[in-house]
Amino acid sequence: MRSILITGCNRGLGLGMVKHLVKHPQPPETIFATCRDVNKARELTALAEKSKNVCIIEIDLADTKKYDKIVQIVSEKVGDAGLNVLFNNAGISPKFARLGLVKEEHLTQTLFVNTVVPILLSKALLPLLKTAANNYEDKSKMNVNRSAIINVTSLLGSISQNVQGGQYPYRCSKAALNAASKSMSIDLKEDGILVTSLHPGWVRTNMGGNSAPLDVDFSVSNMLNTLYSLTEEDTGCFIQYDGKTIPW
Repeated sequence: MRSILITGCNRGLGLGMVKHLVKHPQPPETIFATCRDVNKARELTALAEKSKNVCIIEIDLADTKKYDKIVQIVSEKVGDAGLNVLFNNAGISPKFARLGLVKEEHLTQTLFVNTVVPILLSKALLPLLKTAANNYEDKSKMNVNRSAIINVTSLLGSISQNVQGGQYPYRCSKAALNAASKSMSIDLKEDGILVTSLHPGWVRTNMGGNSAPLDVDFSVSNMLNTLYSLTEEDTGCFIQYDGKTIPW
């Protein structure tokens, strides 16, 4: 994996992913890390100052009209090599989740950030992902060293595993993202681009809360092991951090 773009890196899983990749035995040549406000991403900026392969892109991903900025920055860095991995991690989860408390803005905002943004960002970066896939020597293989889109989803997006109800904005947005991942995997299979929905587990972050059983380091280290083990058999699948398949 020569290059990876990770969204939502100011804290939580995104920041954890950058930290682990920097320390990886074979770290990517370039780690693009997006955040909305560099001034509020002190750990990330400190990491970028120490690690030359970390490139921070300050952008509000909700402003889809500015995706040309991302494409330009990535293009200038990777050149003819293309972009190997897009790791769609950024997301939100409203506090009010029961049917009687859900409001229109909860549904529309969550769906936009968690589903629309990953789809449109994947579309914007697709030419660079295709370039990386075309550069890979073995065209019969699919993996993160060639080209991949990893959509960070949730077990809450599984329809068959929903036994508690509620969580309408978040569940709906992640189920929709899963559907998008499946379509992408079909549309991009001939291009050699692997697409997978990845559940990081219930993690102790600002979004996951203090009651979550997993910490960031555990989740990220397992996700990375899983990412590097993905093959063409995993494209279009719903997988959790340890590589186990989750029913849709």
